[in-house]
Parts: sequence; structure tokens; C-alpha cells
Amino acid sequence: MSTRRASIKEIRGEVALFRRRALTGFALILLGLGALIGRYVYLQVLHHDEFAARSEQNRVKPRAIPPARGLIYDRNGVLLADNVPAFRLEVTPEQVKDMDDMLGRLSAVVPISDDDIATFKKQVKGSRRFDGVPLKLKLTEDEIGRFAVNRWRFPGVDVVPYLTRRYPQGAVMAHVVGYVSRIDADDLTRLDESRYKGTTHVGRIGVERYYEDLLHGTPGYELVEVNADGRTQAVLDTTAPTPGKNIYLSIDMRLQKVAQEAFAGRSGAAVAIDPRNGQVLAFVSVPDYDPNLFVNGISHADYTALTTAPDKPLYNRALRGVYPPGSTVKPFIALGGLELGLRRPSDTVLSTGEFCIPGQSRCYRDDLRGGNGVVNLVRAIEKSTNTYFYKLALDMGIDRFSAWMSKFGFGAKTGIDLVGEVEGILPSREWKAGRSKAGWFPGETIIAGIGQGYWAVTPLQLAHATATFAGKGIPYTPHLLLDTQDGVDSPRVAQPFPAGESVIRKSADWDAVDEGMIAVINGTGTGIGLGKGFPYIIAGKSGTAERFSRTTNAYNENKNLAYLATRHRALFIAYTPAEDPRIAVAVVLEAGAWGAKDSGPIARKILDEWVVDNGGERPTPPGAVDVVTSDAVPEPEREPAPTSSAPPPPADAPVDDGTPNGDTP
Repeated sequence: MSTRRASIKEIRGEVALFRRRALTGFALILLGLGALIGRYVYLQVLHHDEFAARSEQNRVKPRAIPPARGLIYDRNGVLLADNVPAFRLEVTPEQVKDMDDMLGRLSAVVPISDDDIATFKKQVKGSRRFDGVPLKLKLTEDEIGRFAVNRWRFPGVDVVPYLTRRYPQGAVMAHVVGYVSRIDADDLTRLDESRYKGTTHVGRIGVERYYEDLLHGTPGYELVEVNADGRTQAVLDTTAPTPGKNIYLSIDMRLQKVAQEAFAGRSGAAVAIDPRNGQVLAFVSVPDYDPNLFVNGISHADYTALTTAPDKPLYNRALRGVYPPGSTVKPFIALGGLELGLRRPSDTVLSTGEFCIPGQSRCYRDDLRGGNGVVNLVRAIEKSTNTYFYKLALDMGIDRFSAWMSKFGFGAKTGIDLVGEVEGILPSREWKAGRSKAGWFPGETIIAGIGQGYWAVTPLQLAHATATFAGKGIPYTPHLLLDTQDGVDSPRVAQPFPAGESVIRKSADWDAVDEGMIAVINGTGTGIGLGKGFPYIIAGKSGTAERFSRTTNAYNENKNLAYLATRHRALFIAYTPAEDPRIAVAVVLEAGAWGAKDSGPIARKILDEWVVDNGGERPTPPGAVDVVTSDAVPEPEREPAPTSSAPPPPADAPVDDGTPNGDTP
């Protein structure tokens, strides 16, 4: 009986316990369901818009479409810079857990240089983590194939197509067109982030840099649907980018090639300008380099080879090289004597072989031993008689001298549409006062009168001055941009460049100097024979500036041609047709014997090609152009140092630094 009562009590207790547990469980279920409903209301009702947007962002992402860079052509439509398709490795940082580990594993699949990794890490620091950052550019087909097989191992890494720059003319146009290179961390701080979204390259030097705003264009965007791994599944919407403008340069590619070949590998520069409008027809600096090396990242070995080469191929001599102009400035000084009323064309000077400052024993040599006798303006230019210009410079005084020569652009940047131009040095009292406590001495004025002493001009400045004179004194800013174009099917739009006021007051003064420069080539001057067989009259002036001081007659007695070939800076300026000039040329050789013998033939070859480019027949080259003999051409001028010590060269004259326009790639 007692056992039965205990059993009944246990059953009742178990039922009660079950009920309590059931109620507790039900309460917990209700509580969980309430929390779930509350969370649902929070997510789907109260914050629906916010989380819907987040979800959409995870599924749909905007991706920038970089614009196609504008193409570059010469004046005749010859392609100088174009875009070619290529592929690159791109990494999205937010999808990579351990970047160093990933780079190490990826390097075993696709070779990645230390330079690539260093550049990549710099760009990662300046980019948003959800933006793709280029790791390796211009993949080969083999590299693309090897990565495709291993793609699953590298989330956040992808092969992306892009357009890369190519320079089909190679080294010939390197110092004009320049090149683009990868955007680095420093670029990110100065570039407009919204405009350069997705862009990997930027103009570094040359036309590519100066006209970056025209060439770059505006990026577009596309909305892409991605999966959980961030890989694109579909393109939902696209806003096309606006390509950069195509630009046409005033350069004539055939003229450029002929000018470059005429140097035959000798270091120097040549610039040809149309004096009627300032258009640069040729712009050559020798030696040169292949700009394609820089586009997708030049190797350390290649860059070291270029920067340590003794002939400095990266150095733009036409834009930044500075040289004493020698006798090439004599026509401008002669014109100044006429314009300032200090001389008449008929005024004469007796050249006896040396010129002494009145009241002083210090004397300066003339070019020809014994002198040229009595010379007037035309004869002085024709024979390059130093005595005439010694005396004229002394009569002008350094203040009027430098004020006059500055009108032709000496001592100042020409304003050409390239970055990195240097000013050179125009001798003046102010220039020396800023560098020395000593005053200005008459001997320094005299030496300036023959283009030596403190003088330092760039080939571009010399060409600009020649073009200004050839254009009857009307100065135009030298420029490379000729036309722009919105697309290959759009018309070319000419770019105007206004002229300044003429620096010449009397046309008779120009005629007198022009006559002297004609006589240099077509009379018995230093450039005799250079006009033979040419369909137009050429006017010009040679210059032979000493690279080393000379205080004895040993130079005159040394007939070793190898010695003479490296003794001087050899210069030549010319324009044609003399009566109505349409092209002006300046040539500078860093090492030569004489201006007429070494630089004159280069100028003649440029003029010969110019005739062909303008519809004429190729002129018959003069026999004296390639081989100058003593009976065909009189010994050209050699500007000497004075019999006593000459003024020292400026210690702070611009010097080359071995890099293009002072930039690093």
C-alpha cells in the first residue's frame, strides 16, 4: 500500500516538473522569437534603407574606366605616340589577408621584380583598400597562362586589360615627345584623384608632360556585380570615358630624322624654326635614348646604364645644354650697332691682328694673323673679323650691349612648350654683381663681343634668335603644338600663337646685316661652298668657341686633325631663302674643329630635306659639305683667348645632371 502511494506521488511530481520545464522552454521560445522578430523589425523596417544599400554595395561595385590617352602626331600625320593593348596584374588590398605572404607565393608563379613590389607598396599606401592597385605591368602570354592556372590560390588578384603607351619612332623623338611612366606616391599627392581614378600612367617629360591635361581625358565608370570572392559576374551599367585629345606637333618627322642622322653620333643639338610663326620644325639632341624603356618601369640595370653613360643620352642638349655662342652672335651685335646709331654700314675698322683697349697694354687677338685690313659691317660679318666686334662692343658698353641682345631672347627662357628649359647667361653688369664683388671690366665687354667669356646659350635660344632676325625682327614664342583633335574622325583645330612687336626699327639695318650673312656662304666668308647647288640663297654665320683657354701659338702650329676635331664648340646658324626666310636653323656640336666645317654641313643637310618636304627636288650637295679642303673653304674663324689671361668662366653656369629635364623616371 505504501509502495503504491509513493509511485503515485512520483508521477505527480514528474508531471509538475515537466509542466514547469515546458513552460520555461515555451517562455524561452517566445523570448527568442520575440528577439528574432525585434531584430527583423530593426533590420528590415527601421534600418531597411541602410542595410539594403550595404547589401547592394557588396553585390554591386563601381569600377573606374581610365580614358584612352590622346595620340601624338607630327605635322604630316606621322604617329609619334599611340596606345596598344596589354595586361597587368592588379591587387585589391582589402581582399588579401597577408600581403607579404601573397606576394611571396605569387612571385613563384609570375616573376615580380623588387622594383615592381616597391612601387606597388608605395601605391597601396596612397590608395583606398577596395581599389585595385597595379602590381606588374605588360604581362607576357606565358605569365598570363601560368597565373590563370593558379588563380584560385590568390583571392584579390586578377589579370586586367589596359592600354599602354608605345613610341613607334623610338629614340628619334625621345627629347621632344618624352614619355609616360607609372604613377608613384608623389604623383598621387598632386594629381586630381577623381580625374585619375583607374589611371596607371602620367606624362613624365617632354610633350607628354607639358600637355598632360590635353592628353589625359576624363575617366568613365561601370557598375559590376561581384560574387563573395569579389570577382566580376556581370556589368550592370557603363558610363564611357572621354578620351584625351589627339595633338599634332609642328615637327616634321622626315626633317627630324635627317637632322639626327647628320650628327653621325657626335654629341650636340639642332633646332629648326619657321620664322614666320615660331613653329619648331626639328628639335634634335644627340645622343638620345629609347623612351619605351620607361613606360612600364625601367629596370635598375637599364637606368644605371643611361645615367652613368659618359655621353649622357638622357640630357636634353637642345633645351638645357649651355654653350658659348662664339661668332654666331656677331650679326646680332652688328645690328645693334646700327639700331643704336653707333655705326653705319659704311663705317670701317682697321684689323691688324690684335685689338688693344685704349690706354691699356692688354690686347686681344684677331682671328687672322695680321688681320683682315680695312673692313666695313658686311665685310666684318663675312670674314668674322674680331677687331670690328671688339671695338663695337666696347663702344656699346655692357649695359646697352646686354639690353640689346636680350631683345633676341638671350639670357631668358624662350617659353617653348616643354618643361625644364634653362635661361643660359647673357653677360651683364647685374648678372656679375649677383655673383662677384668685383666690378665689371672693359675686357669682359670685349670678350662678350665675340660670343665668349660669361656667355652661355642653349641651341634653342640660338635658333630662336636666328628665327627672330630672319623674321625681320618679329619674335614668336617657339612652340611645338600645331593642332588639336577630339578624335580621329574630328577636324584638326589650329592653335594660334600671336607675334610680338618687331625689335628692328629700320629695314635698311636688317638688309645690311642680311647682306653680310649672305656673303658668309655665297661670298668668300667662313662658310663658302655650303650654298652650292641649293635652289635658294642661304644666309648664315659660323661660330667656333674655344673649349680650353689658349695663351700661346701652339694651337696655330698644331695641324693634327684628331686634336682639332675636339678642340672647340662648333656652331652654325642659317636661314633661307635669304630675301624671304621660311626656315631658320641652329646647330651646335660639343666637339669640333670649326663651325663651318663641322656644323655647317649638318645645317645644309637639314635645309636640303626642308626643300624636299616643301615640294622641291633634292638639291645637289656641294662637294665642300662632306669634305672641306683648304682651297675650297678658307680657314674658318677661331675665337681666341686674349694675349693676357681671359675672364674666368662662370662658376655657376648651368651644367647637365644626366637626367632628362632634371626629372627621375
